[in-house]
Amino acid sequence: MTRPLTCIVIDDEPLALELLADYVARTPFLTLAGKYPNAVQALAATAGSKPDLAFVDIQMPEMDGLEFSRLADRHTKIVFTTAFDQYAIDGYKVNAVGYLLKPVSYADFLAAATKARDLCDEAAQPAAPSGGSIFVKSDYKLQRIDLDDITYIEGLKDYVRIHLASQTRPVTSLMSLKSMEDTLPPSRFMRVHRSFIVNKDSIRTVERGRIIYGKEAVPVGDNYKQAFQDFIDSCKA
Repeated sequence: MTRPLTCIVIDDEPLALELLADYVARTPFLTLAGKYPNAVQALAATAGSKPDLAFVDIQMPEMDGLEFSRLADRHTKIVFTTAFDQYAIDGYKVNAVGYLLKPVSYADFLAAATKARDLCDEAAQPAAPSGGSIFVKSDYKLQRIDLDDITYIEGLKDYVRIHLASQTRPVTSLMSLKSMEDTLPPSRFMRVHRSFIVNKDSIRTVERGRIIYGKEAVPVGDNYKQAFQDFIDSCKA
């Protein structure tokens, strides 16, 4: 980041609020934009601004942290803090960056803040340039494939199928999906499943945890769901 992340903290417990504010002050890449004893006050105070990051207690009177996260600006990254671990699943349902169990240690706080910073850095990166190509061996010859033409790549044991926008028949090459992943620029392609890599620019429709390509669907694996959701969130206007 070329600038610190603007950060707010929300907690109805005075000691917890001061502790979080102190943690923010100790972290070089964070700037405290406000501390609030309840979510209603925080929403009112930040109505004309877009904090980069909010550390929010879940269980609060009037409006809880989950409700706040749904009403806050979509660009604001949310880290939940609470003394009750049963809220963890709900926290991830609203795409929280992190979930910190009280009493919050500075190490855990810093890890969550660093993750938020990395997500903001990724979202701020300029779009990957178009163009470029790779050569793959197929049917005993080298074939040149434009990166823009690739929609997704399917791994099948010792070979891959490269699905292209320009033709219905995929190109088959004897290589591992890992080797293909290492060949492709990560700014333009991402692994979404142990058996699939997709071109980020080819994603148009996502339905029930699958990326839809006409009559075909690419599943998003459990181990890749958070990274994929982070990418989707970074594309929101």
